[in-house]
Amino acid sequence: MGVKCLEIKQRGTKYYVYHSTTHWDKNIKKAIKTSKYLGRLDRERGMVESHENQESQRSEAQSTDVRNVTEYGNSILLQESLKDLKPLLIRAFPGNWEEVYALSKLRVTGNVPLKRAESAWEKYYNIESINPNLKPKNLSKMLHEVGTNRDGQCVVFRTLLDRSEQLVYDLSYVFSRSVSISLAEKGYNKDRIYIPQINIVLLCSADTGLPTMIRPLPGSVKDIKTLSNSLLELDIRGKVLILDRGFFSEEIFNFLDKLEISYLIPARRNSHYYEERIHLNEHFRYHKRLIRCGCKKLGNKYLYLFEDQVLMLEERDTLYDKLDAGRITKVELHEEMKKSGRILIISNRKMNEKEAYELFKRRESVEKMFDTYKSTLSADRLYLHDDESVFGHVFIAFLSLYAYCKLELLLKKAGANKKMTPDDLLFKFSKVYHIDFGEHGKIMEVPKKIRDIEAKLGLNIFPT
Repeated sequence: MGVKCLEIKQRGTKYYVYHSTTHWDKNIKKAIKTSKYLGRLDRERGMVESHENQESQRSEAQSTDVRNVTEYGNSILLQESLKDLKPLLIRAFPGNWEEVYALSKLRVTGNVPLKRAESAWEKYYNIESINPNLKPKNLSKMLHEVGTNRDGQCVVFRTLLDRSEQLVYDLSYVFSRSVSISLAEKGYNKDRIYIPQINIVLLCSADTGLPTMIRPLPGSVKDIKTLSNSLLELDIRGKVLILDRGFFSEEIFNFLDKLEISYLIPARRNSHYYEERIHLNEHFRYHKRLIRCGCKKLGNKYLYLFEDQVLMLEERDTLYDKLDAGRITKVELHEEMKKSGRILIISNRKMNEKEAYELFKRRESVEKMFDTYKSTLSADRLYLHDDESVFGHVFIAFLSLYAYCKLELLLKKAGANKKMTPDDLLFKFSKVYHIDFGEHGKIMEVPKKIRDIEAKLGLNIFPT
């Protein structure tokens, strides 16, 4: 049971205790909250009462020897989001899984540098009673060891991949200015900027929306080469791989056919496949937008053509703007108008048109994942002195991203994702504290609003 009527408020690094009650005011017809300040919490001295409360509650103070106050709600929520990975980490990294697990847990909420990891961990209620060594020097060593242990990482990746039948493959990049990191080679990124960079390959499940694999690669390695290096490491025969048009080439088609991997890749606008005659005899609606569609078999490939009516009007409007500005000719306008609003997808697997389109659109969620992932990646720049540390850092960020996506799916399933983000959820739950009285501890009373959120998400993490 929670402690009734006690409320803890945090201001900076200090905690203040109030006795709070509510009563109904008949005159203004609303609930009125009344709070009485009782004192503040001190790690060494426990409950330090207010002057007016010292005499009247001197005897009670002896029984409220507060040793520590920690955030309970968000700690147990993070435990819930990482519970799938914990047994895999114990098996893959038996010597330092506690440090891997703790740092991953801390970074679900964003950028927590190694120098702040230990103090950040002390804020959380240690529900699992683990004792990770979170000193910066030890964590630097851990990142190096985990980065070296690719077999251990693959224990996690293969288990997650086995649960997925449809996978989205994406390639992004991060910058590095460290001269000691050989991965940071000069190369063109997708924005055509030639700078020292590290490529990051992210493989995600289109079935669950969760990340399944991460891999850092030298910045100079071309997109096609990264694909072959990544896929040869893992066995995904029989699965569907969804790629962006940057990988569209006959070389990729043949490579994936040899590996017995189904693929789904949008064609480039200048592809000769657009010249194939495909009748748009079918239609469906996607997010209330009318999509006309058709399919044609060509050799061992299936060509899926889609015409988005809203997109077609937008693109035609843009084309006329270009014509008016003298940037294209009427001949070019006529040619581009034929392709406006149209998306051509090539695959070696037969499926209905709507399924192919929905798989293609799932790539957008992966692009959003990369935005989340990059904010976490910036955390350890000062501590990354070699390739192995980069590998370890990338893996930790992957685990944090997985947990973040689990919370996102939890909100989406409950229909609460439009009003609340995982960060919002963790912040709200952080207001539920655990108080350690020495020989025993208690969870502060859980506010009704948080109880309502817990029920809506289908969780059962707070005592009743």
